Amino acid sequence: MKKSLALVSLLAVLAAGCGSGGGGGDSASKTLRFTGPEEPKTFQPVIDGFQAKNPGVKVAYTQIPFDQLNSTLQQRLAAKDETIDVYTVDQPRVAALATRGFLVDLSDWKDRVKQAALPAQYEVNEHNGKLWSVPIWTSDQFLFYNKTLLKKAGITPPPSDPAKRWTWEQTIEAGKKAQAEGGAQWAFIPEQIEQYYQLQSLAESLGGGSGITGPDMLTPDLTTDGWVKAMTWYRDLFANKLAPRGVGSFQTSPLFSEGKVAFFAGGPWDVGVFSAAKDLDWGVAPYPYFKGGKQVTPTGSWSWGINPASENQQLARKFLEYASLDPEGNLLTTKATTIIPSNRAAFEKYVPTLDALGGDKSKGVGEILTYDADHTAVARPRSVGYIQFEDIMTKAFADIRNGADARTRLEQATQEIKTAWAQLR
Repeated sequence: MKKSLALVSLLAVLAAGCGSGGGGGDSASKTLRFTGPEEPKTFQPVIDGFQAKNPGVKVAYTQIPFDQLNSTLQQRLAAKDETIDVYTVDQPRVAALATRGFLVDLSDWKDRVKQAALPAQYEVNEHNGKLWSVPIWTSDQFLFYNKTLLKKAGITPPPSDPAKRWTWEQTIEAGKKAQAEGGAQWAFIPEQIEQYYQLQSLAESLGGGSGITGPDMLTPDLTTDGWVKAMTWYRDLFANKLAPRGVGSFQTSPLFSEGKVAFFAGGPWDVGVFSAAKDLDWGVAPYPYFKGGKQVTPTGSWSWGINPASENQQLARKFLEYASLDPEGNLLTTKATTIIPSNRAAFEKYVPTLDALGGDKSKGVGEILTYDADHTAVARPRSVGYIQFEDIMTKAFADIRNGADARTRLEQATQEIKTAWAQLR
């Protein structure tokens, strides 16, 4: 009898061990730990959907504030922290995270991701020929305008037709007139006022490139004519009081909501924000480009990856598969927020809802999104040194915005990046 009980106990222990180890086993009665910067309500719909399809599974989400996310994740991943199974990955950081061994190889999904994702949403998840994460969202930028201010100044608003998008020169000229004759406090404000995500497109439009080059993407390339011209234009926005100093990124949209700004460059999330603003009459047009230059729009967002130290890798893969490759799951990631799904089928279902969100005010958004996704979207560069690059460029943008000479500051940034990257070669 004692031997029989002992044998039963041993088998129970072995069965439990098989169910919890390194990514294999039955997913029933398990908890999947998921980490990201968004508010919990953002991901609740997709979590609910996944749990409904996987009875007995619980997804426990932990929010880490955006400004602490990357540093916190790197510390915990480097320590092989098993309490993270799935985490959100800022797409240009994929190469750095993969190089440090912080992501599970998902290369067996290559063909499926290529088929499911929007055109610009596959390569951003690849490094050295391997797939390390899957896309969840993508993004675009629009030119929002205040109809009231433009009407007072006698300005015809820019059209929503992507084939007739305005140039930056047209936008600023109209913004100046709105200041002089329409009562606008500011002519034009970019939402991410010191962030590479938004400012990259200025240099790219003028042929300046991404700022990173070389076969290993570890050579800074910031002193091209395109970069110098774009950053001089950017500096002049603030020097000429067309845009405000002293206001940080993502602190600018309230100025537009309050009716103080003629033109505002922002993302799809702002369609929801401005739709809720009382007494604000606004419209939306395609993101501008420089006269004679290339039409370039920012894109990219969050992907999800798996922690190699996770003991629930099989369940983690099922969660990623649902949230990225399954149109139903991918669409649920956007249910509680105004953001663009990266899955092509989900995108096609989502566009009409975004187009109608603001009624007549947001009319045309869907056409712009669809056109930009296929023709003008340019992602941030893939480099193992992107983390250092972005940090240095944020400081450079801030200095240029506050009056630093563009060429001199870009030369300084180039030297800083070379120093930071020396240890990566």
